[in-house]
Amino acid sequence: MPTPVLTLRQLNRALLARQMLLERESCAALEAVERLAGLQAQIPNPPYLGLWTRLQNFQRADLTQLMEQRQIVRAALMRSTLHLVSAADHHRFRPVLQPALSRALNAFFGQRAKGLNLEQLVEVARPFLESEPRTTGELRRLLLTLEPERDGDALAYAVRNHLPLVQVPPGGTWGSGSRAGYVTAEAWLGPGRPGDLRSLLHRYLAAFGPASVMDFQAWAGMTQLKKAIEPLKAGLRCFRDEQGIELLDLPDAPLPPAETPAPVRLMPEYDNLIISHADRRRIIADQHRPKVFLSAARVRATFLIDGFVAGAWKIERTKTAARLTFEPFEPLSPETRDALIAEGERLLHFVEDSAALFEIEFL
Repeated sequence: MPTPVLTLRQLNRALLARQMLLERESCAALEAVERLAGLQAQIPNPPYLGLWTRLQNFQRADLTQLMEQRQIVRAALMRSTLHLVSAADHHRFRPVLQPALSRALNAFFGQRAKGLNLEQLVEVARPFLESEPRTTGELRRLLLTLEPERDGDALAYAVRNHLPLVQVPPGGTWGSGSRAGYVTAEAWLGPGRPGDLRSLLHRYLAAFGPASVMDFQAWAGMTQLKKAIEPLKAGLRCFRDEQGIELLDLPDAPLPPAETPAPVRLMPEYDNLIISHADRRRIIADQHRPKVFLSAARVRATFLIDGFVAGAWKIERTKTAARLTFEPFEPLSPETRDALIAEGERLLHFVEDSAALFEIEFL
C-alpha cells in the first residue's frame, strides 16, 4: 500500500490543532505548557502571550504562580535556548538534549571554548549555584578566578550547558528584565526521572507533527538522528509530504480536514509555532521568512490569516496610550482587517491594562 501524502494545508491544520490555535481551549496553563512541549522564553513576556492566544480566560498570574510554585521553570533546553517547561518535563528533556547543549557551546564560542576543562568548571560551579541564586555575572567572576586568561562568557555558558540550571523567579516572569538568578535544577526541583529519545520524539510529534526527522532535529537542536530514530518508528504512522519527504506521526494524533476554518491569531515573538520545523512552509511562506527572521536570531511577533503567517505586529507604549501596529505582508480584505482589530483590542487590554488610550494602526 502506498504511503499516504499530506498536502501543505493538511499539515498546516494538523499543526494548528496541536498548537491549540483552531480554537481557544479551556485547559489549565500547566497542561497547555506540557501539550506544547514547552514555550520558547528568550525574553519574559512572549510565553504569556503564547498562552493568551491559545487559552480561554488566561491571566498573567496563572503562569507567574506556576513559576513561583516551581511547577514551571525557565531553563536552557531545545536549541540551547531558554524555554518554559513543566518541572517534570525539565527532568525528562534535559538529559536527552545534552548532546545538543554540548555542541552549542562550540558552535557559539568556537576557539574561545576550545580546551575548557568542563568537569572542573562544573565541580567548582555546582556548590556555588546550589547555595543561593546567582546571576550570570556572579558565575562569570567566580570562574575567572579559576581560569583568568579565558573568556568569561564562554566559561559561564559552558557551565550553563553542562550543569542543569533553572532561573529563579522573579526572573522570567512578566515584565522582568534580563537580570536573573540561577540555581541547579536539582536544588530547585529535587531529583526526577529522565526520559529517552523515544519519549522526546513522541512529545514533539504530539505538539508539532506529522514531521520529518529533520524537523525533529531542527526543534531539538540535535543532529544525525536518522539512524537512532529508525528503530523508534515502530508504532508510528508514516506519511509523505508533497515533496516526497517521509513524515512520522503518532497513531491517534489529530489530522483535521484541509478546509477546517482557522481564525485570526496573534503570535508572540519567538513562538515555537514557526521555529520548530526544518521545512517551515506549513506555517510561513518562503518569501515572508526574511520579514520575520531577523539578524541576531530575532523572531518577530506575527499574525495568522487562514492559518498562515500573513504579517507582523508590535505594541508601543507612550505615557498615555498603547498603540498596536499591524504590518501586513499582503493586502487584507475588510473582513480580515475587522477580525484583526477585534483580536488586537483584546491583546492591547491584556498587555497594557493600565493604558488610558488604545490605538490600532495598519502600515
